[in-house]
Amino acid sequence: MPTPVALQLWSVREDCAHDFLGTLTAVAEMGYDGVEFAGYHGVSAPALSKALSDRGLTAPSAHTAWASLQPDTIEATILFHKTLGCPLLIVPGIAPEMRATKDACLETADRFTSVMEHLRAEGLRCGYHCHAADMQPLPTGERPWDVIAQNTPDDFVLQYDTANGMSAGASPFQPILDYPGRTKSLHVKEHSAPEAGAVIGEGEVPWSDVLAAAKDAEWLVVEHEQYGSRTPLEGARLCLEGLRALQGS
Repeated sequence: MPTPVALQLWSVREDCAHDFLGTLTAVAEMGYDGVEFAGYHGVSAPALSKALSDRGLTAPSAHTAWASLQPDTIEATILFHKTLGCPLLIVPGIAPEMRATKDACLETADRFTSVMEHLRAEGLRCGYHCHAADMQPLPTGERPWDVIAQNTPDDFVLQYDTANGMSAGASPFQPILDYPGRTKSLHVKEHSAPEAGAVIGEGEVPWSDVLAAAKDAEWLVVEHEQYGSRTPLEGARLCLEGLRALQGS
């Protein structure tokens, strides 16, 4: 069985803002197995859980702001996602000062570890999403991504992003291999310079190498942010079709 595929809903954020539940219907009809949330547009967790079930979708993960995982907010965040049935909370980005130096990265790793321990006790997991700045060398020569990875628990999820890594000059697959078993969720995003709007299979990412490296991933998460002449929903559909073809399904 091929690895299941979710859509990061940031890819269709304007559609979600206009008609959130209708967009979920469209995503399900494309054939996606699940969605990764990037906001909830005022819909309650019970209502959203039912909406997913009605559409045959699951919610394997959500991009969850760092501010939502602080001591005064984390309990509400846990309750919402347990009700929703979403087991993996991924921090989509951090303030630049949290990764500006090795010491800052070590402190960030400690904070991630504390959040992970809290979530683990509730049956949830935590992770971190890669951006280009995470792959750029610190003054010590190390990369923030590596410092954080090497100083967080083995069950802390490292959500690599193929295009974000390539934007910083990193390999789209080697960081997955560097930390076996840590990439439970992988952002599959095409990299296409200079032409914008390429869907999966139209750009520069060596997908056979990526998929081989990510053979143990629990989910592949499509993210498509540059649309060219296509609509966001059309781009999301074509990305899924391209990925399924690469998976051989």
